Amino acid sequence: MLRVAGCVADSIVDGPGLRFTVFFQGCPHHCPGCHNPETWAFEGGQECTPEELVALARRSPLCKGITLSGGEPFAQAGDEMLEFVRLCRAAGFEMAAYTGYTFEQLLAGTEAQKALLRQLDTLIDGPFLQAECSLELRFRGSRNQRILNVPASLAAAAPVWEAGERWVGEHE
Repeated sequence: MLRVAGCVADSIVDGPGLRFTVFFQGCPHHCPGCHNPETWAFEGGQECTPEELVALARRSPLCKGITLSGGEPFAQAGDEMLEFVRLCRAAGFEMAAYTGYTFEQLLAGTEAQKALLRQLDTLIDGPFLQAECSLELRFRGSRNQRILNVPASLAAAAPVWEAGERWVGEHE
């Protein structure tokens, strides 16, 4: 079972287009200024099966993408999370995730974290830093966070910015 703090159908702030966003429960980062501190406790939220979450996502015929958020989705990397992502991909959804880890930390992380990373199209990485906060950033909370093209980053074994305007528009 996956531990979920909540879901938002038809989100327009967690990536381009209409997205289904899952806020996973539990976060080890505890970033000052976090907009979801209620997701920090690992024992909170509710349990859901991968199948239940995919069924919720499929309710909106206009939804084309799934965003994993939190909390920290990579804290639940494992068989259940991989099954959820595989089911989403089989249903034709684009996959993105927000994480307080950097791409480099995930590459050096657990096998389960690396397996989850390999299933994503886009990664918004890095902890939220209050001093770097800007409301002008597209799909990011602070300037240190990057919007990465995961397949290109994995091929290069280094972070590669997502270049598609639908994700990043113009960035510094």
